[in-house]
Amino acid sequence: MSSQALATKDRKLFTDLLQAYEQRQFSKGRKFADQILKKYPDHGETMCMKGLIMIHVGERTPGIALIKDGMRQNLNSHICWHVWALVQKGEHNYEEALKSYMRALKIDKDNFNIIRETSVLQTHTRQYDALIESRLSMLRLRPYTRVHWVGVALAYKLSGNLVEANHVFEHIEGFLRNVTARDPDYGELVFFRVRILEEMGELQQALTLLDNNCTQRHLVDRPAIIEFRDSTQKAEWTQAAEQSWRELIDQNCDCHDYYKGFIANAGVDLDNLTEESRAKALEILEDFSTRNPKANAPRRLALTIAQGDKFKELLKPYLERALQKGIPSLFSDLKKLYTDLFKLRSIEDIVEDIRSRTSPKETVSLSESRDPTYYLWTLYFLAQHYSLLERHDKSLEILGIAMKHTPTLPELYMTKARVLKRAGDPYGAVRAMDDSRKLDGQDRFVNTKSGKYRLRAGMISEANVVFEMFTKKDTDPSADLLEMQALHYLTEVGDAQRRLGKYNLALKMYYSIQKVFQTFREDQFDFHLYSIRKSMLGPYTSMLKWEDDLHWHPAYIHATVSGARIWIMLYDDPSIAKALQPLEPSAEMSKKALNKAKKAARKATAETSQDNDDASSQKARLKQNEDKGLEPPPTKDDDPEGLKLVLADDPLDRASKLLGTLGRSGEDNVDVNVTSFDVAIRQRKYLKAAQALRRAHTRDPQHPEVHLRIVQFAREVASLDDNVFVTVKPILEESSAVMKPVEVTLEAFNSQYLQLHSLLPLAVLASAKVSQSLDASRDEVENLLFTVLADGVKLRIEDALAILSYLQNIDSPRVDEFRIACDARFPLSKVFKNAEEQDTLRQQSIESKDDDEVEIIF
Repeated sequence: MSSQALATKDRKLFTDLLQAYEQRQFSKGRKFADQILKKYPDHGETMCMKGLIMIHVGERTPGIALIKDGMRQNLNSHICWHVWALVQKGEHNYEEALKSYMRALKIDKDNFNIIRETSVLQTHTRQYDALIESRLSMLRLRPYTRVHWVGVALAYKLSGNLVEANHVFEHIEGFLRNVTARDPDYGELVFFRVRILEEMGELQQALTLLDNNCTQRHLVDRPAIIEFRDSTQKAEWTQAAEQSWRELIDQNCDCHDYYKGFIANAGVDLDNLTEESRAKALEILEDFSTRNPKANAPRRLALTIAQGDKFKELLKPYLERALQKGIPSLFSDLKKLYTDLFKLRSIEDIVEDIRSRTSPKETVSLSESRDPTYYLWTLYFLAQHYSLLERHDKSLEILGIAMKHTPTLPELYMTKARVLKRAGDPYGAVRAMDDSRKLDGQDRFVNTKSGKYRLRAGMISEANVVFEMFTKKDTDPSADLLEMQALHYLTEVGDAQRRLGKYNLALKMYYSIQKVFQTFREDQFDFHLYSIRKSMLGPYTSMLKWEDDLHWHPAYIHATVSGARIWIMLYDDPSIAKALQPLEPSAEMSKKALNKAKKAARKATAETSQDNDDASSQKARLKQNEDKGLEPPPTKDDDPEGLKLVLADDPLDRASKLLGTLGRSGEDNVDVNVTSFDVAIRQRKYLKAAQALRRAHTRDPQHPEVHLRIVQFAREVASLDDNVFVTVKPILEESSAVMKPVEVTLEAFNSQYLQLHSLLPLAVLASAKVSQSLDASRDEVENLLFTVLADGVKLRIEDALAILSYLQNIDSPRVDEFRIACDARFPLSKVFKNAEEQDTLRQQSIESKDDDEVEIIF
């Protein structure tokens, strides 16, 4: 290898190259690099810097190749490793970038910039123990800067070493001088230390520190101060604590937590109420209601606490007040009380009584009713009430009366849509939600709901027509909503495509949801240094915790499980992927289309060649200094419809990789564990399958899907060759015995499960699937499934559809019999109609109405 040393003059030129790069003068830097390489063609550091500049100006591929060549020339240069780390970081390959930074530090251990960037990556990858070392090195190099002391303290806090973090903050407070009053940065540091002392259990020391800094007027967030002080003074009821809670309540009289804190400090445990403590709590809340008549929180909290006649006494004025004011969210506010049957009946009785008292008399026209809005909102409440109780016919009857009373209230039509959806009529729900939308064409919420209901009915293109009203013009609404990271839209579209059997498009959408969450993860990177510099430690640590729990989000789990199940389906039946492929055109048609495309391309080229020649030189000059960053440009999606994706030859590996992104966030989720079992058992990874099934069994041993997998696992273990699986089989048999007693046969195990859950349709379905796998006759399986139609079985529409789907899968001749029976069982439902009838209903749901068209109001 040639010498990497530069002459003094050329070393000065290399320094100019570094400065030009830092100042983003890429054309000048490239000239400096070319001058050096002309004399030293094998100088590794210059090659790396030139390659880095080439990446910035858009020449990514040759730039990376030049960097690699430069590293081969000089592996002992920290600059080469630093450059390669920057490239890896730009590609979001943080683990590899961190390794490169560590190699650079071995060569130049006191390079402050490299240490700082290393600390950022260590925080991003949650390597907190190594972060402490990096922060201490930064502090050793620049000990007189406060931000580096704060960085060390934060590193100790993140690693869980609260004692050392407290010591560092104590040292910071010791050397700071001339701190002005109401300094927000210093106040944030003090409050962060107070929180650390609270976590350590040093409450008295925390209170002392808080009081001292309040006296010196260093803290400005007064509500947070009072909340902390009151939360740490629960040991005794003092006049000072009472006054503090009252002050908080005066600032925000509708915060339930403040009232709960006040009551708790009064010695009342709301989780373990006695008659005496319940009376005391109600007395306190009544006092607050008297003091502040406009406050809703004490009245609502009293309804949660009260029982019996006292509840009725408090409920009636609460309902009358809300209905007279016309509060649309009243039902959402009160439905949490429906878990108590007495309270549910009390609410129904009182509201029905209000309805009878406010109803217009037969001799008085509807428009002349004494309390028209009072009566209207009473009907609105009752419609929601009966819908929740699954009395959909009565709910629709009440809504009809309300619409006749006031035909221009959008909430009535939205509620009607919700009732029809619950009753199994997605097409009627679409029509009702459209009626609501047309009453207020500028309401984004109602338009979004209308689009969502169309997606639920499988009308994806029709839904996009609604969504495009509020998305960018001249842009596909799906692309715009993906850019806006609208998770509810992405989830609904993915589910709609899956229900329609378009698994390629569903997979693409589920992977898009994963990319959205990956973007969330990337967005935290810029805050690792910014938050320390601005002393925003509390919000920053909360953000880190939120990011760590990101994969617990229901949308992420749903997309991951749904995507994995599609991959399992494609593995079980590869013909599905082939059936999704479009039909190939004939050879003659293909040749004509190709000639036509070539002719159009030649014409377009001829028309634009002159313009391109005139602008090319100017664009080239502009691009020479245009910074395109280190991130790779977005790749063009050559498979927008996922047709190539579903043809992948490793569906189980892809499903496993998809589920692996959940980490520990899916360990307590039955669906995740069941899906993980399905993948592992097909991969013949029996220990992994046993682990997933054991977790699911621990979470819910009576879950229908768990029961089905227990039988499947037991049969699989029994079929293993003792000679091949000599070490694994005893472990698997032990796992199986934990979930199913060894002495119980599979038939008996299934029969016992059915006897315990004979009134649960999904349990009956699971038992039928097990019976079929145990070679039961089809008649026996069908007869078992038809038991869900008996009286006393709580059959839901979703359960009936699942059973209908299974009957279709096993080619049962009784499919139509079951469908017709369900259609009669659910008279308002339309999902049990045949395919032709449902197509007609789908078309009618979006056709414009003539005589009864709702007027659009803007």
